[in-house]
Amino acid sequence: MRLLIFGMGYTSKVLAAQLRAAGWDVEGTGRDGTVRFEDRDAVLAALAGASHVLSSVPPAREGGDPVLDAYGEALQAAPAKWIGYLSSTGVYGDTGGAWVDETAEVGGGRRSARTAADLAWQALDSRVRVFRLPGIYGPGRSALDRVRDGAAKRIAMEGQVFSRVHVSDIAAGVIAGMAGPAGVYNLADDEPLSQNAVIEEAARLMGIAPPPLQTLEEAALSPMALAFYAENRRVANGKAKRVLGWRPAYPTYREGLRALNATTSPIIAKVAPEPASSDQR
Repeated sequence: MRLLIFGMGYTSKVLAAQLRAAGWDVEGTGRDGTVRFEDRDAVLAALAGASHVLSSVPPAREGGDPVLDAYGEALQAAPAKWIGYLSSTGVYGDTGGAWVDETAEVGGGRRSARTAADLAWQALDSRVRVFRLPGIYGPGRSALDRVRDGAAKRIAMEGQVFSRVHVSDIAAGVIAGMAGPAGVYNLADDEPLSQNAVIEEAARLMGIAPPPLQTLEEAALSPMALAFYAENRRVANGKAKRVLGWRPAYPTYREGLRALNATTSPIIAKVAPEPASSDQR
């Protein structure tokens, strides 16, 4: 079993560690990968030998998907039995706090380039699984780190909720998708809620006072953070549970933060030695 990952980043490195521990051969592009994205011969050779391919590369700022633009035809011709793409729940846009599942309309939010890439991967061919991800947290990247660094903020916005997911639960969901049917899957935890609640729990676990409540104006957020607060939605994960048999090890932020507070080591979910041979994603 051999996986080629386009974009060896935070999430895909956790996935790679899980699969290598289970006996897989994993190659990847990017700064922490084994193959240079620009080395076409090396990438084509890796594609020729891969049983599974995953892209975690975001769309370009000016639009278009870098992987599909450079290697779309090669992916269609590749012998891999499974192709996956890590997308974003940002494709759903703002729902005023309402729940969204995979049948919801996409493309009405700020993530127009991400939506275009999401749809382009779906249209590539029948092997593709698209995993839509909300806010990702895990070792070295959580509310605990922001509170510890003094960077955490609590914003006074009543009714504002977000969905999130632990990075190891994403990896487990992708692996579960390797034995499931093609399609689109939301990988989110079970309890969308305010960012304030997460910050407060992190502070409680660390035994310190949470930061004061601020208005958006007082918080002086970056444009990216302001855009984050401009959308309000709850992401449903029922399809991944029902179709893939996926269950998050950290169903809420409480379990996730407790585990992170207890150890500084990456948390790797247990996986079977080899996924079933049926189509993934």
